Amino acid sequence: MNFNLSESIQKKLDIIQSFLDREVYPLEPLFLNHKWEQLLPALEACRLKVKSLKLWAPHMPVAVGGTYTNLPDLALIGEVLGQSPLGHFVFGCQAPDAGNAELLHLFGTEQQKEKWLKPLVAGKIRSCFAMTEPHTAGSNPTLLDSTAKLVDDQWCINGRKWFTTAADGASFTIAMVVTDPDAAKHKRASMIIVPTDNPGYRLERNISVMGCEGHGYFSHAEVTFNQCQVPKENILGEAGDGFALAQERLGPGRIQHCMRWLGIGKRAIDTSKTYLMQRQITSTQVLAQQPLMQAQISESLADLAAARLLVLQTAWSIDQNGFEKSKNMVSLIKFHTANVVQRIVDRALQSMGALGMTDDTVISYFYREERAARIYDGADEVHKIVAAKQFLK
Repeated sequence: MNFNLSESIQKKLDIIQSFLDREVYPLEPLFLNHKWEQLLPALEACRLKVKSLKLWAPHMPVAVGGTYTNLPDLALIGEVLGQSPLGHFVFGCQAPDAGNAELLHLFGTEQQKEKWLKPLVAGKIRSCFAMTEPHTAGSNPTLLDSTAKLVDDQWCINGRKWFTTAADGASFTIAMVVTDPDAAKHKRASMIIVPTDNPGYRLERNISVMGCEGHGYFSHAEVTFNQCQVPKENILGEAGDGFALAQERLGPGRIQHCMRWLGIGKRAIDTSKTYLMQRQITSTQVLAQQPLMQAQISESLADLAAARLLVLQTAWSIDQNGFEKSKNMVSLIKFHTANVVQRIVDRALQSMGALGMTDDTVISYFYREERAARIYDGADEVHKIVAAKQFLK
C-alpha cells in the first residue's frame, strides 16, 4: 500500500471538510431536534452547492452522473462525510440509495436505468431496500419467506419486511423475495423493483428506534406487500440471482459503512477534546489535564488509527484483487470497526458527563444510532464465524 495521498484526492478531502464545517455542521441542531420543516429545504440547498462543486455522488461513475474514481478514494471521502449524520445525504451517497444505484448500474436493464437509476443518482427521487423480515434471521437471507409468483407476466408479491431504511418518501423499493421455493437455497430469491405508489405496497409504520421514530430518509420502516403486482420486467438481473446480488451490494457497502464509522470516531474524539479543553474543574485546571481523561483519549486515538489502517488495507485489497479474494478481510473490518466506534463514542460521552447525554451535541445521537452497527449488514457473531471458518480452511 502507498500511504501517500494524491494531490487531487487530498484537495477533494480538504474541500469536503471545509464544506462540512461551514455548511453542514450548523444544520445539525435542526436535525437533532427534529425540526424537519426548516432542515429539509436547507439540506436541498446544500446539495445544490455540492453539485456545483462537482463532488456529487462519489460512489457512482461520471458516465451516470457521479464522481467516482476508485474504492480507496471513496473510502477516504466516506470517512470525512461520516463525521456528520447529514454528510452522506448532502453529497448524494447515502444508504440505501447508494447500494440500490450500484445494483441498477451493474445489473439493471436499459429501461430500468432510464426510469430509476438516472433520477436516483441525480437526487430527484429516493429509494429503499426491503430484505429484512421480522420473523426470519436477518443475517441469513436464504431463509426469507416473502414470495413472488409469476402470473400472466406479472409478479405477485406477498410478504412483510421491516427495517426498510428510508421507505418514508421513497419512490421505489428493491424487494428481495422468494421466486422459486424449490431451488437450491442460494437460488431461491430474486430482487424485484416495486414502485411505492403500487396499491399492493403499504408503509405500515416508521419504527421507533431507541426512542426516536425518525422521518423521511432518516427513518426505518415496516412495509407489507399484499397481492402486489408488478410487471415481469421489473426483476433485477435473472430469477434466482437475489442472493448473489445481495452479496454484490453488501460487500463494497461494508467498506463505506466502516469508513463512515471511522469518521464518527474522529468527530467523537474532536468533540470531547473541545469539551475537555474548556471544562473547568478547579480555578486553575480544566478536565483535559486529568490523567484519566488523557488515558482515555489515547486509547481512542490508538483504536481509531488501528481500525483505519485495517479498513484502508481492505479497500486497497478489493481494488487490487477483487472482492472474492478480500471477503475475509471485509468480515474482519465489519465487526472490528463497529466495536471500535462504539468504544470511542462511549468514552466521549462519559468524558462529557451530563452534556454527553443531551442532544445539545451529536454524541448522544451517535451513541444511539451506531449501536446498531454491530447488528446490521451481518451481526458481529456471524462475521466472526465467517472469518474464522475462512481462515481455518
